[in-house]
Amino acid sequence: MKRALCIGASGGIGQALVAELGLRGFKVDGLSRQADGLDITDAMSVEGVLSKVSGVYDVVFLATGILTSERARPEKALSAITEEQMSEVFAVNAIGPALVLGRLGRLLSKETPARIGVLSARVGSIGDNRIGGWHSYRASKAAVNQIVRGAAIEFARTHKGSVCVALHPGTVETPFTANYAGRHKTMPASEAAGALVDVLFGLSPEQSGGFFDYAGKEVPW
Repeated sequence: MKRALCIGASGGIGQALVAELGLRGFKVDGLSRQADGLDITDAMSVEGVLSKVSGVYDVVFLATGILTSERARPEKALSAITEEQMSEVFAVNAIGPALVLGRLGRLLSKETPARIGVLSARVGSIGDNRIGGWHSYRASKAAVNQIVRGAAIEFARTHKGSVCVALHPGTVETPFTANYAGRHKTMPASEAAGALVDVLFGLSPEQSGGFFDYAGKEVPW
């Protein structure tokens, strides 16, 4: 039986990904702060939790992230940026995935091409930014896109045929987006999870390192 790992499994999209992969016949393991004490912003925590995981995985999803700290709202102007807010958002959205990706190598299958999907966001696209604002969140997602690009290059050397990409899930109906969806069309987490799995499974190694939305369309950097 093929195996899948979902990091951030206690969140809305994480739970949906675990369920979706299970429906597709994968044996799914989930890791989260809530259930496993995994703090992706702390290298010792990442090392400690992942060192307890054994075996190899065919699919890995990183479904972690925050929009803002608990004490702030997305910035509407550069003057609203604070060191504390930006540092916290970067720690979770960029540094955390980098720490996890750096320790995934031994857990990825070399028998079959491994597939790694890292949840990003369209607002992390520099080319698609037309209205500004949300500076910490935008910048942290642009940063994780670069991390994914670098990870894909490394995995291509060590795990032939692997696919590692940044994925935009759309605006998903979760507590994460409840206060900020506004006029944007939302979709149930189960629908988003199915779309993301379809996209990840449909990509070729030549597309590794790219940035794709839930419909499989490439998002500009």
